[in-house]
Amino acid sequence: MRTVVLFSGGLDSTTVLAMVIARGDEAFPLTVAYGQRHRVETEKARRILDRYGLAARVREVTVDLSFLSSSSLINTDLAVPGSADTAIPNTYVPARNLVFLSLASAYAEDIGATRIAIGVNALDYSGYPDCRPEFIEAFNRVLATGTKAGVAGGGIIVEAPLIDLSKKEIVQLGRGLGVDHAMTHSCYDPDPEGRACGACDSCRLRLKGFAEAGITDPAPYQPG
Repeated sequence: MRTVVLFSGGLDSTTVLAMVIARGDEAFPLTVAYGQRHRVETEKARRILDRYGLAARVREVTVDLSFLSSSSLINTDLAVPGSADTAIPNTYVPARNLVFLSLASAYAEDIGATRIAIGVNALDYSGYPDCRPEFIEAFNRVLATGTKAGVAGGGIIVEAPLIDLSKKEIVQLGRGLGVDHAMTHSCYDPDPEGRACGACDSCRLRLKGFAEAGITDPAPYQPG
């Protein structure tokens, strides 16, 4: 079975990639560069995929979302908040997963893949609306009616295997699958050397997950 894996090189997407490989699927990673301030994640993604022997297969797509000025992940004039003190913080990129899944759907249909795997999570997350089960269910309905694969039969299904897991459970799952957590990147505001800030919401959720799992996070962090 061919599965397109939306892959950022982060904790969640690397765990999903390992799950897809472990069940015997033929994984086709898709990495999207969209003008994010944490561009180091695409570099980390390449290294991880090289380790899995998938560097030659990955497709890297560049989408210019620089016109979306409301997100601190794109607009560097905005500060990345130290914690999610609102339901939807300014690290939210408008419709990002809608864009990503649309690209993945086109790629899946082109290569005859029947699955798309994405590492969204609705428990330990920042409140993004496109990380919820309702969104994944709705997108699957779109695929069933708006693609040749869906209309002709068989179709393409989006899977979100981590959506009901806590970060602790994701860390434990990844460890059991042999994920090298030191290679993964989660930070929204890394320094020029690529070290995580330890203060943004993504870092806080990651550190919380490792702490609850009783495991020291091996990723590099900035001093202090």
